[in-house]
Amino acid sequence: MQQNNDRPRRAGGGHHSAVGPAGGPRQTPPDEAGDLRYTDPWYDALASGWGESAGTGPATVPAPPARREPRAAADADVYLEVQRSAAFQEVRSRYRRFVIPGAAAFFAWYVAYVVTATSAPHLMARPVAGAVNVGMLAGLGQFLTTFLLTWAYTRHARLRRDRAALDLRWETQELARGRGGAA
Repeated sequence: MQQNNDRPRRAGGGHHSAVGPAGGPRQTPPDEAGDLRYTDPWYDALASGWGESAGTGPATVPAPPARREPRAAADADVYLEVQRSAAFQEVRSRYRRFVIPGAAAFFAWYVAYVVTATSAPHLMARPVAGAVNVGMLAGLGQFLTTFLLTWAYTRHARLRRDRAALDLRWETQELARGRGGAA
């Protein structure tokens, strides 16, 4: 259970059973300073336990070491140098050459589907086979093109960009280590 001292205090003191007056949280006895505490089992019930180990309270995460200005400047220089490199520009170019036309084509197909469905319902209602009509096929085509575009993107990334991006990552880490920056 979580204790909350930020809520307004209710009149009355002492220790009550599980539910306080008017169905509110129960009161616990005053602490050494004379403060009356409320234990509310529903306060942040969904978030309690996240990041906490078995009953030890909130997890403690060590604070990151204080960054010195020269180190931060060295890190920035490394990343700027990599960003200006021909290898990085090639990876970005390959990414843009796939994503921009792919996104434009998919968006055009989606808009065409929506516009046709709203402006030509008689066309979309035309039967194809039994109860299946053109609108149903076009709607299923939206799902199919989503999966195909996702497959094509992952294939393109694997074949054309991942190796170069991994090489850039290693190069960046080596440069950062060599200049005393973050690894």
